[in-house]
Amino acid sequence: MSLTIRAARTTDAAACAAIYRPYVLDTAITFETEPPTGAEMSARIDAANQEHGWLVAEIDGRVVGYAYAGPFAVRPAYRWSCEVSVYLETGLRRTGAGRALYEALLTRLRERGYRVAVAKMTLPNDASVGLHTALDFERVGVHRRIGWKNGAWHDVAVVQRALAADDAPPEDGGSGR
Repeated sequence: MSLTIRAARTTDAAACAAIYRPYVLDTAITFETEPPTGAEMSARIDAANQEHGWLVAEIDGRVVGYAYAGPFAVRPAYRWSCEVSVYLETGLRRTGAGRALYEALLTRLRERGYRVAVAKMTLPNDASVGLHTALDFERVGVHRRIGWKNGAWHDVAVVQRALAADDAPPEDGGSGR
């Protein structure tokens, strides 16, 4: 498998929407209940690329996965933290593609001055827990019975990873981006 990781373009929106669709319709991995359209996905890609990043994985020129980051929370003190997600075609889980996407995304976030990456995972989800553990995310909590989907309540694990090795102030001294 020859995998290429690159920055997403809005023209990748239809492929990303197609990858995401079964997660929305058939699982509780995401709490969305209506799959986004290509136009909605295009807007998400554009928004993520403004400050954080959205990457796609390709095999032989075909988009087979994506990873992106967005704001962790809206309050100004959180602006050096972000929330990350990764999605792959279902047949490509546990192939290294998710790890490659995340490693590239985390590098990009570090270069952009982010200090902490946070991910949330609906439980159970052994593949996602394994990926985040392998990438040194630390479990920091669980929201119990937080989401109702597919006829059941679901827990959501919260994990985080430091992107900077020290407690120094942000490059701008904390005054903003």
